[in-house]
Amino acid sequence: MSRARAVWKRVPAPVIDIVLVSVAAVDVWLNMWEHTRLGLALAAVGCAALAFRRRFPLGVFLLTLPVALMQDVAVAVLVALFTLAERSRDRRLLAVCVALAAVASSTPWPLADVDRTMTLVFFVYGLATAAAPVLFGQLLQAQRDLARRLVDIEEAREHERALHAQAVLARERAQLAREMHDVVSHQVSLIAVRAGALQVAAQDADAKDAARTIRSLSVTTLDELRTMVTLLRASGGHATELTPQPTLADLRKLVESSGTRAELSGELPPTVGTPAQRALYRTVQEALTNVRKHAPGARARVELWQDGDDIGVTVTNSPPTRPSLSLPGSQLGLVGLRERAEILHGTLEAGPTKEGGYRARLRIPLSAD
Repeated sequence: MSRARAVWKRVPAPVIDIVLVSVAAVDVWLNMWEHTRLGLALAAVGCAALAFRRRFPLGVFLLTLPVALMQDVAVAVLVALFTLAERSRDRRLLAVCVALAAVASSTPWPLADVDRTMTLVFFVYGLATAAAPVLFGQLLQAQRDLARRLVDIEEAREHERALHAQAVLARERAQLAREMHDVVSHQVSLIAVRAGALQVAAQDADAKDAARTIRSLSVTTLDELRTMVTLLRASGGHATELTPQPTLADLRKLVESSGTRAELSGELPPTVGTPAQRALYRTVQEALTNVRKHAPGARARVELWQDGDDIGVTVTNSPPTRPSLSLPGSQLGLVGLRERAEILHGTLEAGPTKEGGYRARLRIPLSAD
């Protein structure tokens, strides 16, 4: 069926029109009751009009009506009705045209004594005959509409899949940006701080030069990392927790290896979810990184606490005891921490203290997951 339809679609429209005109002419010649000059002229006009049925379907149908007066079943009229039904959505018009075709086919020609009973029978028969091409034309119209709608639905689904893929990519980019900032920046900042301290304390010229080189490379790496994180976040959205790695069990090791004089106090219940543990860990990591970069020589205090149904961590540092090193900052650390807090329906407060230090406080629900 589909192969036959494909073959039919490849036939040029003018060829189809010529064939239909020819078939209608032969049908008229074989079945017309009386071959009068007027009848032949009207039949010729009706058959020839089929060549224009695609552009003027209603006009062509009206021109073929005289053919219906001259024979019981006229191919020209049926073709015109089919074309009109295939292209028109006005069902009232189609009903009127069916009735006109039935009246034309049931009216005696030439006009003579009318047998009402037979005329009524022919009228009913004409209605059924004229309704067939109309129904078939409407069926093809509905089929085309359905095919177009299916194409639209498929395009909409394809667009939806593309948007979903872009959203997933954006979330992964944002997640990658956050991980790069939280992990890589933490380690490189520690290298830069240690290198700066070594440069000040070293007595050997070669050691000073090596420390200076290490610190310079670390600063450059941080600057490039900041640019890369900014680019990754440019098309990112709210990140989701994809790969929960650090937990509260790693917190003590983080504090001890932070490169600052920091102490850890407090405990949290073992029922804290993995995303919440990760948010707490990243908050402490970012806060200690900022202490190293912006408050050299300061002491830091990390406090884990529980307040009713909420848990959190507070990282407080004292004022710096020496000038800070000139290290680049991405300005995205606190933004990322606030996003983590919002994802877990919590809050992050950060700001300077009255004593000249700085405090970061994360509060999230204990049931956050």
